[in-house]
Amino acid sequence: MSGPVPEADPLTDAADVVAAGEGVWADLVGQEPTIAALRAATQAAAARIAGRSADSDTGRAGSAAGMSHAWLITGPPGSGRSNAARAFAAALECERQGCGECSACRTALAGTHPDVTLIRTDQLSLRVDEIRELVRKSAMSPVGRRWQILVVEDADRLTEQAADALLKSLEEPAARTVWLLCAPTVEDAVPTIRSRCRLLVLRTPPTEAVAEVLRRRYDVDAELASFAARASQGHIGRARALATKPEVRELRAQVLAVPRQLGDLAGCMNAAASLVRLAADEARAATTELDAAEKAELEHAYGMSTGNRGGRGRSRQLQSVQKELDDQQKVRAKRFQRDSLDRALLDLVAYYRDVLVVAMQAGAPLVNEELRAEIGARAATTPPEEVLRHIDAILACREAITANVAPLLAMESMLISLRQSSSRQGP
Repeated sequence: MSGPVPEADPLTDAADVVAAGEGVWADLVGQEPTIAALRAATQAAAARIAGRSADSDTGRAGSAAGMSHAWLITGPPGSGRSNAARAFAAALECERQGCGECSACRTALAGTHPDVTLIRTDQLSLRVDEIRELVRKSAMSPVGRRWQILVVEDADRLTEQAADALLKSLEEPAARTVWLLCAPTVEDAVPTIRSRCRLLVLRTPPTEAVAEVLRRRYDVDAELASFAARASQGHIGRARALATKPEVRELRAQVLAVPRQLGDLAGCMNAAASLVRLAADEARAATTELDAAEKAELEHAYGMSTGNRGGRGRSRQLQSVQKELDDQQKVRAKRFQRDSLDRALLDLVAYYRDVLVVAMQAGAPLVNEELRAEIGARAATTPPEEVLRHIDAILACREAITANVAPLLAMESMLISLRQSSSRQGP
């Protein structure tokens, strides 16, 4: 868009401008009900801003119909929780309620807007000191004339102390402050937190919608886009990786080959070791450059890059900070590996789900359509109740890894269970 933008009325023109080009909502694939709710809240907030008097508290977010000072945005992995929070933040800061083109929209989406604070973690939890800093900022007036917005992308990772620190700010919100919390499900949020938030539930995007996004935005051919959309089961980020990275497709193929490798106990042990090694390699690839950049930044901050050791006291301080950084990086690598294993387990669940669909002649679309012949052969020799036991074993492995059971032990136990179940049916 070029040239000056005319002043928009907050209740009429803005909605038309956003609807014409989708604006900040463009990344919310298959989330039409969510977009409608957030647009309504944005209009209510804009009306409240427009009518606020300088010496009153009518600018408080919670006093606007359809708007709230705190939101809990939930949805399955890949549904776009973070995208929804960022889009909503951008729309609230935008004079035209989310045009997607102005400075407010662009900076809010990028995480550089002065009144939009984004926090996420690569660690296993959000610490109390991080939340206390957010709470302190939430009490401040916005730099601009609209809202102070705080986005917590991993609200399910709040420690008990962090949740307690956040609670008071939610109970007594500052004027023109909005909290946007994201979690996979409402049960993942602390009860005292979720009871003070307006709930917004995202759905799994339809396969067709995900495939269309891959074709339109990433110039993926129709066949590959359809495969990636099916294989990702609606996870947009996963679909993009499958469509654009051959190594991700190869890794998935190795995971789906596991059911063919369980002929004997040695095969189970080797397959388990292979899955854990693949997950470790994936985690290492994702963290190596990040780890190096963080260490270089730390050394630069302490003058190490110029050879300035700064004396024994400074050296000891650096060693202490380096140890803390090393510990955090190890925790992050552990989380990345655990996430990689979880994706592998979900791929195996989808495989056996397809076997169950064929065995029951349910007629539902297969996630792994490209393996239909293999899946049909397995379904012909495996009773449905046995397939359900396979799925239960995989889900039990997911729970064990979440409970910090050693990944190799958990995977070995699962694959041995799958083999024992299969061996009861004969070759």
